[in-house]
Amino acid sequence: MLEIKEEELKKILPSNGPSIDEVKKYLDKYNDEYIVIKCGGSVLVDKNLFDIFIKDISVLNKLGFIPIIVHGGGKRISNKLNETGIKSEFVKGLRVTNKETIEVVEEVLINFNKEIIEALQQQACNSQTISSKQNNIITVIQESTDLGFVGTPTEINKTIIDKIVDEKKVPVIAPLGLDESNQTYNINADTAAGSIAKKIEARRLIIMSDVEGVLDDNNKLIPEINSQSIQDLINNETVTEGMIPKINNCLDVASNGVKGVVIIDGRKNHSILFELLSDKGSGTLIRQ
Repeated sequence: MLEIKEEELKKILPSNGPSIDEVKKYLDKYNDEYIVIKCGGSVLVDKNLFDIFIKDISVLNKLGFIPIIVHGGGKRISNKLNETGIKSEFVKGLRVTNKETIEVVEEVLINFNKEIIEALQQQACNSQTISSKQNNIITVIQESTDLGFVGTPTEINKTIIDKIVDEKKVPVIAPLGLDESNQTYNINADTAAGSIAKKIEARRLIIMSDVEGVLDDNNKLIPEINSQSIQDLINNETVTEGMIPKINNCLDVASNGVKGVVIIDGRKNHSILFELLSDKGSGTLIRQ
């Protein structure tokens, strides 16, 4: 049972976030439960959105929740590759990663991971890096020869996550893994977050994106969907292109021990807090 006095809640919560009365109702719902938050898109390149994201994670930490961050970095990687004169190629939304590219990818993701750690520390939130170079937790095999050094997770080391969480720190995970010969591989961040959420049996996987959630054929947000309604949306082409693998990944996670997967709009203020600590939630909840 989490016991936080109202005065303390006033200090912790942002004034434009969920109300104190709502937050009180949800404090115990996620007590001692893992919440995996995959962060990508505009949140990682827009300074204002990034700052709000960092504050929200520190709020969750101060409320006694167990947030675990998995971050992307696609836009930064593309920018760095352009600077270096390396052309970006994609197959079905995944970056083709040769020997030269994987070195840039690893450098960009590890540097960005450090930025997240430093930003959290400025909010008095202790955190710990997990990457291919430090505390690696993801063992991979090559996804396909066409993609080069792009990996599919085969094993997640939960012990390292548990140890960091026991120390009241927030794990910050770069989507990188090693194969059996210690070669580094790039991993799609949604896939990495999904594999981790399944392994640790997270209560929630939150996918922060640049979309409102899953939309119906009138472009209205669908608050909650299941596997049958997802299939209908794919069949009638309401859901298309890059959203299909994203939703299929969410569905796989929801079918394998994670109680709910949510796609939320990272461009909206405090969308994480509204999803976890308010009656209305935010985005689309995907259940089995």
